[in-house]
Amino acid sequence: MTIEESIIDMGWNFDNSFASLPKVFYSKTKPTPVPTPKLVILNKSLAKNLGLDIEGLESAEGVEILVGNKIIKGALPLAQAYAGHQFGHFTMLGDGRAILLGEHITPKGDRLDIQLKGAGKTPYSRSGDGRAALGPMLREYIISEAMNGLKIPTTRSLAVLLTGKEVWRETKLPGAILVRVATSHLRVGTFEYISNWGSEEDLKILADYTIKRHFPNINLANNPYLELLNAVIKSQAQLIAKWQLVGFIHGVMNTDNMAISGETIDYGPCAFMDTYDPKTVFSSIDLSGRYSYKNQPAIGKWNLMRFAHTLIPLIDKNQDRSIGIIQDAISNFTDIFQSYWLDGMRAKLGIFNKEKKDESIVKRLLELMEKNRADFTITFRDLSQNKVSSHENDLYSTREFIQWYKSWQERLARQSETTESSLQLMKNNNPSIIPRNHRVEEALDAAVDNGDFYVMNDLLNALANPYEYSNYQEKYSNPPPCTDKPYMTFCGT
Repeated sequence: MTIEESIIDMGWNFDNSFASLPKVFYSKTKPTPVPTPKLVILNKSLAKNLGLDIEGLESAEGVEILVGNKIIKGALPLAQAYAGHQFGHFTMLGDGRAILLGEHITPKGDRLDIQLKGAGKTPYSRSGDGRAALGPMLREYIISEAMNGLKIPTTRSLAVLLTGKEVWRETKLPGAILVRVATSHLRVGTFEYISNWGSEEDLKILADYTIKRHFPNINLANNPYLELLNAVIKSQAQLIAKWQLVGFIHGVMNTDNMAISGETIDYGPCAFMDTYDPKTVFSSIDLSGRYSYKNQPAIGKWNLMRFAHTLIPLIDKNQDRSIGIIQDAISNFTDIFQSYWLDGMRAKLGIFNKEKKDESIVKRLLELMEKNRADFTITFRDLSQNKVSSHENDLYSTREFIQWYKSWQERLARQSETTESSLQLMKNNNPSIIPRNHRVEEALDAAVDNGDFYVMNDLLNALANPYEYSNYQEKYSNPPPCTDKPYMTFCGT
């Protein structure tokens, strides 16, 4: 089977600015054709926003395009080169099974990467087969769409398709391709790769390209490369704060999984915390807890230092002076993150203004939640609905919580906003529903083992508007059944 070019555009409008960069940045690579592709799920709302013809995408030719058997006119498929610190160890990487078709320009003028994940071998595949299994692709679809519903910057999933060819991952599994949409796939690891294997001119080209694509407002700054660093520090601090505020654990915060755009990317062993415990780790390979919930801000700062190191020759010609400037910039991360996190926690507790003791109120609640093994999402949801007095929960009946509740109510009374306004602010910032791990597994088991996609679609419908507090969401809002076996995730995407 050979790759064909489609002359029917279906609304696709490709440009290829990344392909205009020097050849060190990528390798031109076409997807490997698959025998009998089948559309499993199409994100119709996203397709509409992209200006695409939904009926066309669902047609036989549309499926051939989405799976990579036909290349849409104007696309220039390629695999991107990058490196990364994986669990602290530096290594050469690159797109081992993902192929960038190009950049789709939407009717509103937005430039978005269209990438096929699981599209076959590339020059960076090493010993891998370049393919992906259905379960992990559906998992990324579910979690990334849930993150979008939670208003957290994220890559999106346009479609998942069966390839008609099985893959081996300890056992035989149905092969699949995910069509991923991102503002770009530029990573900290992209800069690390060019810093190590490119020239200083290549590094400048990459930095200039990044500024033009993501931060055009800093182009005329006195030191645009320092402002690039500051912008990425700010966007990452804001992103990780949003993760913390909903109990999201990425699971594999390697530098190659840190997008310069500030979007959440690469949903491998990620999961949402049920019982509040800062030490929570889900990933089967994170034996030391490096990427635990409590460590995510510190790891974000560590990754940013790796990014900053690549910019040393651009920020100042004097290396020592450049290092000093970088260290000063990175030292601001903790305060910036803390400000975003505390503002978010104020909103979760219905607090509109600022007082010095707000942080102690927040931390005291979290201490009590940890001590009493309270559910993170349910606790804040109950507070938002003023249900703590009647709800059956061990936390709410403790003397310590009753004292905390009294101090919180006194804090709310010191602001001019009404009780109703505070409760509405809380509902706007405390999701009624998250993608509970047991519900995600339930959906994946039904889809992969039985070809039943109803469970997944029903879950996705509930997750689409997590702040609406509807009766429809109730069955998905309950915590998992008690078990002695901790939940564990695996790197499969």
